[in-house]
Amino acid sequence: MRMSQLFTKTSKTAPSDEMAKNAQLLIQAGYVHKTMAGVYSYTPLGLRVLENIKRIVREEMNAIDSQELIMSSLQRKELWTETGRWSDELVDVWFKSHLQDGTEVGFGWTHEEPIIELLRNYLKSYKDLPISVYQFQNKLRNELRAKSGIMRGREFVMKDMYSVHATREDLDVYYEAVIAAYKRCYDRLGIGQDTYVTFASGGAFTKFSHEFQTICEAGEDYVYLHRGKNIAVNEEVIDDAIVELGVDRSELEKVKTAEVGNIFNFGTQKSEEMKLVFTGEDGQQHYAYMGSYGIGITRVMGVIVEKFADEKGLVWPENIAPFKLQLVAIGERGGELANQLYGTLIKAGVEVLYDDRAERPGVKFADAELMGMPWRVTISDRGVDSGEFELTSRQSGETVTKSYDGLVAFFID
Repeated sequence: MRMSQLFTKTSKTAPSDEMAKNAQLLIQAGYVHKTMAGVYSYTPLGLRVLENIKRIVREEMNAIDSQELIMSSLQRKELWTETGRWSDELVDVWFKSHLQDGTEVGFGWTHEEPIIELLRNYLKSYKDLPISVYQFQNKLRNELRAKSGIMRGREFVMKDMYSVHATREDLDVYYEAVIAAYKRCYDRLGIGQDTYVTFASGGAFTKFSHEFQTICEAGEDYVYLHRGKNIAVNEEVIDDAIVELGVDRSELEKVKTAEVGNIFNFGTQKSEEMKLVFTGEDGQQHYAYMGSYGIGITRVMGVIVEKFADEKGLVWPENIAPFKLQLVAIGERGGELANQLYGTLIKAGVEVLYDDRAERPGVKFADAELMGMPWRVTISDRGVDSGEFELTSRQSGETVTKSYDGLVAFFID
């Protein structure tokens, strides 16, 4: 993409009404637009990042035999009264409204109940199990506090997955497979080494659950780590969890974290509440076992910004960057050769953001650092004369020189 065609623009100053670094930088660099507190629109640049995160998650969910679908955001009140979770006393984040005929409806904050209703139409026999389905969808939650940028919003993109099984043992096996798949996701997203499976409260779901918490100073949680045993406990359940895990509190290190995922083992609780049954091998009716698994897609994006950004701007891991490199043209002859390189790389399938604007070199370099592509290539008149061109790593800041053919080989071979 040519920057001269990109409708968004960078800004020299961060928005004054944002406290979170992730929102400040993403708005300043033209990745998101703030609609209201806790609600953001994603520009073509921001959408590219989200789609790359989704691609990684989608590949890992498909690898454990889950099937993608999309469910409605609009929810019937009657469905949620089956489990009691329509009540504001139990779930305090509902957005609710009325249809023209007066029917009360809600806007989906999660989808356990809707997926069970859907599966009641298809699950008949033990031969139909196991089933695993997932979706990427905008969730709506009436959060009291939405001051952490895209890390905690009132509208956000989430990957939620649900699995149904004939036996507790089969659910336990799949639950562990999901944990492994989530770890692979976070490794590929560049935050795996700082992300821990964490013993946590089940909240509105179950007594206990597992969270995936990433060490992050901008996070809203505190987690106690036992690095030697690879144990992590959310502060909110620390006393109960210590008893369960058999560790001494003095052995644990308190760190600040951001939640990037969670998983719940419901057993048969949800199936009993909503009558999700199947005919077993014995010919009798049995309640299905169910698990629920979530990854906050936009939240992950915000955590990555918080962890890797520096004083100059965004620093994207190569796996999720909107473009692999930012190509900067300086001078007339530099522009001609940059056009040639751009065409060659695009033809080879390399994602390039080409700064072809009639701007001063300093402006182009500052924008490249703010926008955070993994590599910057500078094609200048001086480089044309010498036959050597600058290749700069955004992560390390180191610059090396390469010939034109060397640049082509670096990005294509």
